[in-house]
Amino acid sequence: MKIIIVGAGEVGFHTAQRLTIENKEVVVIDKRPEALKRFSDLLDVQTICGSGSSPRVLEEAGVVSAEMLLAVTDSDETNLVACLFAEAIGPGIMKLARIRDEDYFHFKHDLTPRILNIDTVINPESELVKTVMHSLAVPGAEHVGDFANGNIKLIGFRIEKDSPVIGIRLFELRKKIGNLRFIVAAIFRGNRLIIPFGNDTIKAYDLIYFVCEKTDLKPVLKIFGSRTEPVHRILIVGCGNIGLKIAQEIEKRSYHLRIIESSLERCQLLAEKLQNAIVLHGDGTDKSLLEEENIRDMDMVISLTGNEETNFLTSLLVKSMGAKRTMTRINKFAYMPIISDIGLGNVISPRLSAINSIVQHVRRGKILSSVSLKGEDAEVLEAIALETSGIVGTPIKNLHFPKGAIVLAVTSGETSFIPDGNSVIQPNDRVVILSTRQNIPKVERELMVKLEYI
Repeated sequence: MKIIIVGAGEVGFHTAQRLTIENKEVVVIDKRPEALKRFSDLLDVQTICGSGSSPRVLEEAGVVSAEMLLAVTDSDETNLVACLFAEAIGPGIMKLARIRDEDYFHFKHDLTPRILNIDTVINPESELVKTVMHSLAVPGAEHVGDFANGNIKLIGFRIEKDSPVIGIRLFELRKKIGNLRFIVAAIFRGNRLIIPFGNDTIKAYDLIYFVCEKTDLKPVLKIFGSRTEPVHRILIVGCGNIGLKIAQEIEKRSYHLRIIESSLERCQLLAEKLQNAIVLHGDGTDKSLLEEENIRDMDMVISLTGNEETNFLTSLLVKSMGAKRTMTRINKFAYMPIISDIGLGNVISPRLSAINSIVQHVRRGKILSSVSLKGEDAEVLEAIALETSGIVGTPIKNLHFPKGAIVLAVTSGETSFIPDGNSVIQPNDRVVILSTRQNIPKVERELMVKLEYI
């Protein structure tokens, strides 16, 4: 599968990194030689120096023979023009564009994507808003993913030192919980990924990922030792475009919202745009201001300034002053494991949200959604089981699935459930699968056609 990526920024790099691990043929286009050097030094990709909106450059990159174009530069206009010329030179190529300005795809019923025949538009800010709202609904979790229209939950949960499950083998834990069904899909111990079996145990400070039905979420969290109360009081520090969208969504729910913003002009705009939020002009790292606003009473502090070092320090400060939970906006991928490892809780990133959305559309087979776990060593896919799929018609315990891949949940008709070894997947069922990054190509093939394993 040949994929052309226009844009050698962070989104382009991490998308290319994932695709090359899966043995995809990748060509990267960018005008900046210094940006392309990182790709050629670290990844097995072809690089072309030039504008991705140039028909000559696109032709040189082989757009005629490519299956997909990913236009992911920081310029909406460049991405749109790249898609326009890609369609003209290679009719039928699948085109995905990263677009920030919502006017392009909300004007008169998605007029722009239809005119340019763009298959998929990715808006990182909208994806980030969804991530934040999902996390607010499960405040004790470091990661929340929704599948099967929200009926199946994927939760990343940090095990505290006094958790009742520490030292218990997973098969023993299953015996103790009776009819309550969930699957521990992955364990991150430090930076090491463990795909657990029945004899594995959970240790203090592990980050576990489990899957359960929405109706069972609260009792399952309680099993792992969650004592987090629902979120009522929220503080946003730094309220730019993304912050405003999040604040507007928060106002639709029954939360009490306060905002600290350093720009007086921005404060005036926020006061006009928002109905119930209390907008304060000041510095989010000012301890006196935080104490005046009773930071100890805050259930969640969301740091959203445009400076990730400021966000990092703000989250550390409010946590030390008694705030119960934090969310920290980060763009540099190198910072993400650091923040998670020191216990600051949720890390949110427009770039990571964009990459997850992009990779979902690159997958072979009928992939409905895709979520990467911590460190990007594993991925959870939701797919439709085709009649030709190797996973249909056989009890799950007898599937010849690649090592490191697990069936986590199944939706059959209107019913979603956590399967056991005797469950049988039928054609057109929606299936949630966890796989290590290296096994994604095998899982893709298994979702498409029946395979014979030696």
